[in-house]
Amino acid sequence: MTAAGTGRARPVRVLVVEDDPVAADAHALYVGRVPGFTAVGAVHSLAEATRALERTPVDLLLLDLGLPDGHGLRFARGLRAAGHPVDVIVVTSARDLAVVRESVSLGVVQYVLKPFAFPTLRERLLRYAEFRSAAGEAAGQDDVDRALAALRTPLPAELPKGLSAPTLDRVAALLRSAPEGLTAAGAAGAAGISRITARRYLEHLVDTGRADRTPRYGQVGRPELHYRWLAAAGSVSKV
Repeated sequence: MTAAGTGRARPVRVLVVEDDPVAADAHALYVGRVPGFTAVGAVHSLAEATRALERTPVDLLLLDLGLPDGHGLRFARGLRAAGHPVDVIVVTSARDLAVVRESVSLGVVQYVLKPFAFPTLRERLLRYAEFRSAAGEAAGQDDVDRALAALRTPLPAELPKGLSAPTLDRVAALLRSAPEGLTAAGAAGAAGISRITARRYLEHLVDTGRADRTPRYGQVGRPELHYRWLAAAGSVSKV
């Protein structure tokens, strides 16, 4: 699809539907950083989403599930019943596989778990763009399989040597549940690992954009690094 009179591909227009204003702004910012996508707005309720869809052309919703005035999947079901062509990527912390199955039955094209960093959303959006760009008639089953494969999630990115996914998840969960942040020593004690190991995991979270670090100065000695989970990485704990 091209913009009229320009011959250039029109950006995919994305509406963010997320009740947490900080997360909504972060997701809209992420969308704007992906080539071929533009955020046309960020709204915080289903009522606002309905009004936005009535007045603004939208190709794709980034849809949270736990909105103040209803559940996101009920909203998606209503859109399908009304014949609205907008595609949906669910962005949620809901891990119930029954919810995942219902999402698939409604034609949701991706299901992204919070918390996530920018590379995760970028990868899902680029895969969606590849799927969306498929055109013409399939010559056979292989062409159909290739089109659908564009939406499949690849294997998780390999962690740096010496880090394990279960321990990373444990450290990340500890950091998310500590509003004031943690030191490496604090994370080590809570996770049952060494201080040096905890610091490696915390530094990895910083490197991947999910946490930040600041020095804290005590009365004597060198400053101690304090790690804090970034709200923009997806800190909303409800669905």
